[in-house]
Formats: sequence, structure tokens, C-alpha cells
Amino acid sequence: MVKGISRRVIVVDSPDPRIFEQAIFIIRNEAVTGGGGVTSQQLVDQAVRIAKNYARTHGGTAPACRRQLPAWLWAVLGAAAIGLVWLIVYLV
Repeated sequence: MVKGISRRVIVVDSPDPRIFEQAIFIIRNEAVTGGGGVTSQQLVDQAVRIAKNYARTHGGTAPACRRQLPAWLWAVLGAAAIGLVWLIVYLV
């Protein structure tokens, strides 16, 4: 549905394109018309800061030691751990 209302937005390019392409911030009319007491440059700076903070905290990268081990080695380690648990349960 299309409304006859215009919105002001700030589009910020991602600092890390692996997480998101762009961040789109919809600005309240009061903030732009002067009632909010902030300049348009302050709004852009805050939007960029929020996008960078999100990219930094939601990087989604695995710890370095986990990335270095191949999948087959994780399977062997898991099987060995389960075998050790079974052995301990059997002996007790």
C-alpha cells in the first residue's frame, strides 16, 4: 500500500559487506524540522556510528582456533569425547 506521506531517510553503506549491504534509518519529522535540536550532520554521524557498532558486535566470525581445524578433525574429537564418556560410565 502506498501512502501520500514523504519520509526522510539516511542510507549508510556497510562497513563490513559480509554482514549487511546498507542500513536504512527512517528519520522522525520532528528531528528534521528543528524540534529535536540536532543538525542533519549529527543525524548522519549517529547513523554511521550505529551501523559501525552493529557490524563490530555482530561480526559473526568464529574464533581463530575453530576456523583452523577441518571438519573431519572436529568429528574425530567429538567421537573421542563420547567414547571417553562411555568408558567412564562403564567403569563406574
